[in-house]
Amino acid sequence: MFNIKIKRINDLAKLPEQAHYGDAGMDLFSIEEKVIQPGGVALIHTGIKIELPPETEAQIRPRSGLALKNSITVLNTPGTIDEGYRGEIGVILINHGKENFKVEIQMKIAQMVIKPVLKVNILEVDELSDTERAEGGFGSTG
Repeated sequence: MFNIKIKRINDLAKLPEQAHYGDAGMDLFSIEEKVIQPGGVALIHTGIKIELPPETEAQIRPRSGLALKNSITVLNTPGTIDEGYRGEIGVILINHGKENFKVEIQMKIAQMVIKPVLKVNILEVDELSDTERAEGGFGSTG
C-alpha cells in the first residue's frame, strides 16, 4: 500500500475518498458552483494538491453516474497528473447534454485512479518484429 499526500488549499475542499472498499477510483469534489451550458466546457477546482509516490501517475476519469444521467464527462479523459506536479487538481468537464448542468460545492465531479508508470528507454530501430495483426488498425477486425 502506498501513501498519497494531499494538501487542502481551500476550506471547502474534501479529501478524495473511495465509496466502497476495493474501488479503483477515489471521488474528487468541487469547491465551487458553476453552470455548464450544453456543449460548454468548464475547469472545476478541487481545492487540493497531491504528492504522488515515485513512478506513479493519477488518472482523472469521468463518473459513470454523471455521464449516464447528465451527459457530463471529463473532456481530456483520462487526464494525467504526473508525479512531479504540485499544483491544484482541476477537472475539465464538458456538458454533452441538452440542458444546463449546475456543478455544486462538494459535488462528486470525477474520480482519480493511481496507476504505476513504466520507465522506458526509447530505441530507434530500422525494423519491428512481425505479428499476426501487423498493421491492421481501425476496423480491421470487422
